[in-house]
Amino acid sequence: MAGPRLAVVGGGRFGVMHLRAYRQLEREGRAEFVGLADVNEDLLAQRAKEFGVRTYTDYRQLITRERPDGVSVVTPDHLHREIGLFALEAGCHVLVEKPLDVTVAGCRELIEQAAAKDRVLMVDFHKRCDPYHEELRTQVRAGKLGQVLYGYAHMEDRIEVPRDWWPDWAGKSSPVWFLGVHMFDLIRWVIGSDPVRVYASGSKKKLASLGIDTYDAVQTKVEFADGATFAVDSSWVLPDGFEAIVNQGLRVVGTEGTMEVDSQDRGARSCFSVGGMATYNLGFFKEAKGRTGESVYCGYGITSIQDFALNVAHVLGGGSLADLAGTYADGNDGLQATRVAEGAHRSLATGRVVEL
Repeated sequence: MAGPRLAVVGGGRFGVMHLRAYRQLEREGRAEFVGLADVNEDLLAQRAKEFGVRTYTDYRQLITRERPDGVSVVTPDHLHREIGLFALEAGCHVLVEKPLDVTVAGCRELIEQAAAKDRVLMVDFHKRCDPYHEELRTQVRAGKLGQVLYGYAHMEDRIEVPRDWWPDWAGKSSPVWFLGVHMFDLIRWVIGSDPVRVYASGSKKKLASLGIDTYDAVQTKVEFADGATFAVDSSWVLPDGFEAIVNQGLRVVGTEGTMEVDSQDRGARSCFSVGGMATYNLGFFKEAKGRTGESVYCGYGITSIQDFALNVAHVLGGGSLADLAGTYADGNDGLQATRVAEGAHRSLATGRVVEL
């Protein structure tokens, strides 16, 4: 068996990571990459040339004709539920880019459908695969920090992301949905406690002046069941000259210690006449050349996607979902992050603390 048959819906800026991950597994004989769907025909032509993959403008045709074992959903947030439900109904295992859905109700629909079909439903919270975050979790869960008291997380994009990458879509999203959910999940995964209430405040200035109706920045305070509280800053208006596309970090403080991870400054910095200052996160993604000149990809951004393929292969090989419990970000993990994000937006609208 060549491994699971895999397809991707959405071939844009992050969808290409899924294409790389699956094509690499195919070269290694561990999967078969069967197709890509996207509504952008020019993009499809580009990806077909680059990856030699069959393409479709309708994800329903892709799933119906190719009958993949697993499907990656890498589309704008508000489309995740519709595509995920269709794929699950067709009998596919499903990997969804964060967030699982932009409503708690939508998340629950996906979870229920996956359970009814006995299929993997996985969320690509790739920050869990960062070895620095894994070490942070290990120390927290081992009690080295004592009882977790509070913490701080930030994830911020340069303004090019909403302004240049997705000007039409950014107005339907927010830095909470695009960035904050990463940190909501990461914190919960690290400390092992569920969120119980949330309060958020935000600003609409810079992007509104450019005709994009969304928040520039949102600060969310999250309280967890064990009493720990975390402040999470999410924004996507850092200046064009900032040295990295993403600025990010996490700090945890407990009764017996503290630990923090600077996920942006990994220790390598450059300055060139063209391009200015830059820092590198090679732990997330790195491209090298294999012995015969082919591209070889590594990093936790690739690993988290390939983990889905390995989970699907486990089930196809006779394993059960129960065997995999707790080893990947599942539907409930996606639900918990969405509970915080949905609550944050209710708080933004009302100015009140929201019980989750």
